[in-house]
Amino acid sequence: MAFLNPARPKAERAPAGWEQTRRRTYLAGLLPALVVLGVITLLPGLFLLGVSLTPLSLVNPGTVFDFSDPLGNYRELLRDARFHNSVLLQLHLSATSVGLQLAVGLGVALLLNVRARFFEAIRAAFLIPMVLPPIVVALIWKILYTPDVSPLHRLLEEAGLPVDSLITDPTLAIWAIAVAETWQWFPFTMLMVLATLQLIPDEPLEAARIDGANRGQVFRHIILAYLRPALVVCGLFRLIDSLKAFPLIYVLTNGGPGTATEVTNYYGFIEAFNFSYWGYASAIAVLMLGGVFAVSWLVGRLGWNEVHHD
Repeated sequence: MAFLNPARPKAERAPAGWEQTRRRTYLAGLLPALVVLGVITLLPGLFLLGVSLTPLSLVNPGTVFDFSDPLGNYRELLRDARFHNSVLLQLHLSATSVGLQLAVGLGVALLLNVRARFFEAIRAAFLIPMVLPPIVVALIWKILYTPDVSPLHRLLEEAGLPVDSLITDPTLAIWAIAVAETWQWFPFTMLMVLATLQLIPDEPLEAARIDGANRGQVFRHIILAYLRPALVVCGLFRLIDSLKAFPLIYVLTNGGPGTATEVTNYYGFIEAFNFSYWGYASAIAVLMLGGVFAVSWLVGRLGWNEVHHD
């Protein structure tokens, strides 16, 4: 009885072919972007990895194809105490600056979470540090940290509280850079948190207040729960960007006093441009790149699990 099981009309089989056409069109549109991304990102990365396997230096440029000891630079890094110190300083700077940026950005966002024109104008003013070029920010803080020309040092002297330059103190120089980094980038966290605060529904807040929850309990159990994914994203982005604090270090301390602020990327810069050890500096850059991927995966995984757990 053919009429009980008729053949499916052609119109019903059309979506399968249409889906294949859609996928091909999607890939065709995406291919140019992937090619450009590969040219400007993948190829330089592969070249960097290749150079890190050679003893290349400008003194002997013919070693660019010398792969006789491909792991020599990496073995040397394992024995390099100066490199180990730079990694510890980088971790210190990243943890300090990112923690301060999250704390200050969260606090300012909570203070500015008011629907009023005056506070909207203040929000716009807080964005100024973030849009300034890094070199300009470094010059501003160079002036603030120089006692001879700093208005802050002048005020402290007038108040009878003279303070030496922070960037010349080996124990405080890394903190001075962290403060400058925080001043420039806490508006990023502030914007993300403010946007999230605007999306929090009023119902759970009102229900918690009716149940007798105080402000601290409301913030901890409701507001912070909504803000946690945004804070994870901010922490991830700022953690990656903290590895690129080169302009601040170059202008403020030049890696000093001594090696007190010689973080990993600055140490790689010295090896490449001061001593012309391009292979060794490339190995440092490769390890930094691997560290960035590892930290990004770890933070992203923790944030993903936490969001889904909530």
